[in-house]
Amino acid sequence: TVFGNLGMILIIRVSPKLHGPIYFFLSHLSFLDLCYSSVNTPELVEILVVKTKTVSFLSCMTQFFIGCTFVITEVFMLTVMAYDWFVAVCNSLLCTVAMSPKLCALLVAGTYIRGALCSLILTYCLLELSYCGSTINHYCCEFSVLLSVSCSDTHFSLMVMLVISTFNEACSLLVILTSYAFIVVTIIKIPSKGVFWKAFSTCASHLTAITIFHGILVVLYCVPKSKGSWILIKVATLFYTVVIPMLNPLIYSLKSKDVKEAVKMLIHTELLSHSM
Repeated sequence: TVFGNLGMILIIRVSPKLHGPIYFFLSHLSFLDLCYSSVNTPELVEILVVKTKTVSFLSCMTQFFIGCTFVITEVFMLTVMAYDWFVAVCNSLLCTVAMSPKLCALLVAGTYIRGALCSLILTYCLLELSYCGSTINHYCCEFSVLLSVSCSDTHFSLMVMLVISTFNEACSLLVILTSYAFIVVTIIKIPSKGVFWKAFSTCASHLTAITIFHGILVVLYCVPKSKGSWILIKVATLFYTVVIPMLNPLIYSLKSKDVKEAVKMLIHTELLSHSM
């Protein structure tokens, strides 16, 4: 995960060909994957290897706030990327004008602000509760798990979480599905079979990554609290904190000819510099 995402950020920064809007957003996606994976994965490794199973209340809340911020930010970053992909495919001649550097910067800033605000509200809801349990049935500080050890009335906190998650998911999926619907219609009209299958393959890989990510978030916040659901919550959390950050660099880079060429050029330049 670290190698793939840091590699993507480095390649995009050093290659002049990769300074377009889509790669600008992709570099931020890699940064988010790297960050929220780094929040929870070290804790999991520590539990498995060192067998340390304690965490302070402050550390737990800090972990939740940071992790939640990056995850919600990624939800909207994928939304922005879908819109940018729609502009690039359906209005390619106006792409440079429509997605100006200023607009791209504002969209990225908006995703980070949105993520931080939503996370701040959810963290505040958790801090207002009283806790009578000292053991959580999870390897990280996840919202529903923390509510399960509270001895306060959690109805308001649950409603806040439901409203925020439902609103975020609905807005994000509406933009994504609408964008990709127009993209698919445009791709179908492409006369060249080679270009058609290449575009369709790229579109399918992006939609697969988005579906897995959003599907896991829906499962996490729609599963009823029962003994059998805790295993599902752990597995779902593992997928979006470990597996997805590892797969995203592959999904979004292997289909890109520009990224492949940039990697080859970087390797070639490094080999030449060492040989000299």
